[in-house]
Amino acid sequence: MKRRVLIALLGGVLAAWPGSGRAQQVMPIVGFLRSASLDNAGPLVSAFRDGLKEANYVEGQNVAIEFRSAEGHNDRLPALVTELVRLPAAVLVCNGFAAAPAKAITADVPIVFATGDDPVAGGLVASLNRPGGNVTGVSFLGNALVAKQLGLLRELVPKATTIAVLVDTNYLGSVEDLREVRTAAHSLGQSLIILSAGNERDLDTAAATLGQQQADALVVLGASFFLSQRDKIIGLAARYRLPAIYQVPDFVGAGGLMSYGASIRDAYRLVGIYAGRILHGEKPAELPVQQSTKIDLVINRKTAKTLGLTIPQTLLVTADEVIE
Repeated sequence: MKRRVLIALLGGVLAAWPGSGRAQQVMPIVGFLRSASLDNAGPLVSAFRDGLKEANYVEGQNVAIEFRSAEGHNDRLPALVTELVRLPAAVLVCNGFAAAPAKAITADVPIVFATGDDPVAGGLVASLNRPGGNVTGVSFLGNALVAKQLGLLRELVPKATTIAVLVDTNYLGSVEDLREVRTAAHSLGQSLIILSAGNERDLDTAAATLGQQQADALVVLGASFFLSQRDKIIGLAARYRLPAIYQVPDFVGAGGLMSYGASIRDAYRLVGIYAGRILHGEKPAELPVQQSTKIDLVINRKTAKTLGLTIPQTLLVTADEVIE
């Protein structure tokens, strides 16, 4: 009898002990890794959390999220991946630039990417329907929208004849984007000033060049690095009073004029759902790469007024969001 009582007491002590498995359940960790800064990624993180919630995972309740950023220095990505793998992370969520080094480092930890590039051509997956290995994710329309962007800018500023194009050279789709914008500009009878930037120094050089040129409007091609430099680029457009169109709505929310592009927020919501499904036990190899086809047109009316522009009713009617 005394022996039974002693065993019961010991069991109670172990259950209450801080290090015991009963007292605390270790939550799975999702590693959220970006090549660019996290400073302006709040909307994407929020959308990702929404996706996780749809899959019945809530941060702090039954899942933990560890955030890491290479701050635009892609050479830091392998070390950050290694750090997350050692935590250990149950799933790695990566933007396009971070996914490749993640795949190179681990074949065991599931990886879910969000990219505007072709994930098959980029070597991330074997095919869209059958990704294979430990990688799957969401691709969104990165290029193929450039001609439409130039057309929208022309509709807003019909007298613009010389267009400055700021290109993120880190972006794998930049070559195709430039081909598209050149074709579109030729059909519209516009001349182009091509400015390339892959880091802050390049961006400063591009800004100086833009100050010397006489452009009528600005097209900003690229998302990841440019998003980390959002306020600087918006300030650049404002300084030279250039009507500008961007690919990401966050520029417009921060004072940019107009954006037209894939809804990266929707892509990250889908990434969150996939991360949750993997935490529930599904395998990346069996989850086809999803295609996020949602496109957003966002216009900042206040910025238009500052530039002395009147937004055509046709644009106001078709816009997904008009910021007053």
